[in-house]
Amino acid sequence: MSLGGASERSVPATKIEITVSCRNLLDLDTFSKSDPMVVLYTQSRASQEWREFGRTEVIDNTLNPDFVRKFVLDYFFEEKQNLRFDVYNVDSKTNISKPVSKHFLEGWRSAQEVLGCVKRPLELLVTLDQTPSSSGLQPTLLLPLLLPECPACAPHSLFLFLLGCHCWDLQKDFLGQAFLALGEVIGGQGSRVERTLTGVPGKKCGTILLTAEELSNCRDIATMQLCANKLDKKDFFGKSDPFLVFYRSNEDGTFTICHKTEVVKNTLNPVWQPFSIPVRALCNGDYDRTVKIDVYDWDRDGSHDFIGEFTTSYRELSKAQNQFTVYEVTLLSFSVDSEFTFVDYIKGGTQLNFTVAIDFTASNGNPLQPTSLHYMSPYQLSAYAMALKAVGEIIQDYDSDKLFPAYGFGAKLPPEGRISHQFPLNNNDEDPNCAGIEGVLESYFQSLRTVQLYGPTYFAPVINQVARAAAKISDGSQYYVLLIITDGVISDMTQTKEAIVSASSLPMSIIIVGVGPAMFEAMEELDGDDVRVSSRGRYAERDIVQFVPFRDYVDRSGNQVLSMARLAKDVLAEIPEQLLSYMRTRDIQPRPPPPVNPSPTPAPEQP
Repeated sequence: MSLGGASERSVPATKIEITVSCRNLLDLDTFSKSDPMVVLYTQSRASQEWREFGRTEVIDNTLNPDFVRKFVLDYFFEEKQNLRFDVYNVDSKTNISKPVSKHFLEGWRSAQEVLGCVKRPLELLVTLDQTPSSSGLQPTLLLPLLLPECPACAPHSLFLFLLGCHCWDLQKDFLGQAFLALGEVIGGQGSRVERTLTGVPGKKCGTILLTAEELSNCRDIATMQLCANKLDKKDFFGKSDPFLVFYRSNEDGTFTICHKTEVVKNTLNPVWQPFSIPVRALCNGDYDRTVKIDVYDWDRDGSHDFIGEFTTSYRELSKAQNQFTVYEVTLLSFSVDSEFTFVDYIKGGTQLNFTVAIDFTASNGNPLQPTSLHYMSPYQLSAYAMALKAVGEIIQDYDSDKLFPAYGFGAKLPPEGRISHQFPLNNNDEDPNCAGIEGVLESYFQSLRTVQLYGPTYFAPVINQVARAAAKISDGSQYYVLLIITDGVISDMTQTKEAIVSASSLPMSIIIVGVGPAMFEAMEELDGDDVRVSSRGRYAERDIVQFVPFRDYVDRSGNQVLSMARLAKDVLAEIPEQLLSYMRTRDIQPRPPPPVNPSPTPAPEQP
């Protein structure tokens, strides 16, 4: 039985506040300095469209603004959250209160007045550069140079944004833009980055400085214990087996499951064990958001009987302490503590080291044939390439040198045909590092052209290789993530289990992505979500393995971008908690953020 029809929606890892400054902006005003404003756009994962998220205030007469208004974003480590910052010089006459799309539509309606002097057919003279929904404040009307002089606009201006009775010349008022991912800001030294503004041909546009700060209430952990009295009897031959389900309300009125208690057998007066839950998971930082609690009677076949429900909020829970009683459910204790977060460690300088291992066994099929899982189509990426790109493009934001060791296994190597279960894709035994994810892909494609796919499928050698590197650094400054992409049945299960158990005490995680139609039962055994992996009577210290079959994430419409986003979201979701579990077991606290060399403080500007 489904519990309450909760929507499947991710809880943000935390909320991040972005502070924006700019330095050495273009000076476009004739009798004073520019009056800059920054507009933030976020990119939709599904449509890839840019949507306006918010704007800073306008600061008059400065080329080095430090904006007061912040941007607060939900942060998901497992997602590529692309951001675009556009900087504009805002004239005092410009109405900036309306959404950009409204400006566009009003401008388009007034275009006929502006172009009324044009004698040539309108469709030959005016073209839409982008749609209103994706253009933001980008140029929207393209007016060719052969236009006769327009009484409302200078004839040399190519890009016009028409606002009511006058024209906002974007070529004149656009100061530059910068593209980057939220992870790049968080992963920067001290969670701070500086990017060069671009977009104005032939001009140096200055720089934009972005600083990420985690909101303090996102690190709170609530611990509570509840009991109930005189619940309804639902079982025919005995008393009820009650448990509680907690739901967080969403802005659209739906509810998302955020916690389930254990089942207390055969009682109408249960006392549940104390449990801890991040405050952000319970209410997403909104202390007055509705929290719904359902009471169920557990049934073995999953058709749990509904006993009752009630609603409360985090604020009510935190204030009530021992006095909270509703629907026979009593809050016995409630406390809140703060803990270190994933962002704390990244901000303190912890680096994520990414290593790739790719299956080159013959079961993948001839790479020259379209039926092969390694087929190098000129039109689309293979499942191997998509998995590599999906995971790597996110993790690379947290690795300062962007150098990634990449290996293959299960192939015969030229010239003597030696079978290797751990060969560098770049054919350099001394330095297997590839420059960026594109470098890994390039080396992967080159290996497909030179090696012979063979077998068998051994995981242990490459796991042990990464484990040896991880064992050398145990101070919390480095955390290793190994991505294994494979198509079939593992041939060294005993050795792989032993390697995983040994690696579970080290600062590393293992992601296994299965491609192709195989059933992958053995891979499920390595993923210790239900039963911890063991070898020779020794159990893994932590759950460090995440396995997923890639076919579960393929978009039916063929949208590869969406497929990769879905895959990355699932396989990377456990990495922050796995890193934290290692740090907690070793009592490693995050280091203070390293000192940042700030940009030179601009001299006071003359009016």
